[in-house]
Amino acid sequence: MSNIYILEPPTSGKILLQTTAGDIEIELWPKEAPKACRNFVQLCLEGYYNNTIFHRVVPDFIIQGGDPSGTGDGGESIYGESFSTEIHSRLRFVRRGIVAMASNEEGEINSQFFITLAPTPELTKMNTIFGTVIGDSIYNVLKIGEGEIDSETERPVYPKKIINTLVVSNPKKQLLSFGQDEDLVFDNSDSKGKNKTKKIASIYDIKNSEPETIKKEISNVHESEIQAENIHREELSPKASLKSDKAQKEKKKTPKLKRTTLS
Repeated sequence: MSNIYILEPPTSGKILLQTTAGDIEIELWPKEAPKACRNFVQLCLEGYYNNTIFHRVVPDFIIQGGDPSGTGDGGESIYGESFSTEIHSRLRFVRRGIVAMASNEEGEINSQFFITLAPTPELTKMNTIFGTVIGDSIYNVLKIGEGEIDSETERPVYPKKIINTLVVSNPKKQLLSFGQDEDLVFDNSDSKGKNKTKKIASIYDIKNSEPETIKKEISNVHESEIQAENIHREELSPKASLKSDKAQKEKKKTPKLKRTTLS
């Protein structure tokens, strides 16, 4: 077996993209890229990518999608703003089928992602790798990369579309364990008059929720029950609370993504 695969860490969690070119199966690296995986999984649960196109295709390089506007200028993360790049030494762009977050000219990351069509070592340490395409579904990825393209804009003439996204296996245990320091809620209502600091275990948890409520919500969602995941997606999403905090701020337009690089 190639050292490429031996050196890669084990995956956890699985996403199915149902596209007009066929299904694409993606396994995730939530331990190595927790922020990107939380973002991608939650957006899939919400159906955010449904009916979006692969708006950018560069032969023998990448296919790119995840923008609801289909222009390459749009997209929003579950955090309500850009989040930092996550680089891991054992995740590299050494083969086709690597799934990573795209960034715009200012280095901002939102909902857009790309899949490599070939080894692209020049992208290593520049973009967050969070998943890998598995099995024969890689051929559907290659099929998307073979269509007719406008060479000046890198836009496909007949773009393929993501019809639906399914969270086959939710890696929430790993996401919980690596998200404990991200959300702190201060509770001053201690019966003894002492201030307390409560931790919310994950970005999935509702801001200011009681720990008992969080525990109950998480325990009621089984990993193998896709239907249950979709029922609870609104409860688990942090988007509503984050958006309320930003309601009084003017929304900044996402700059156009680079057409020649993915930095």
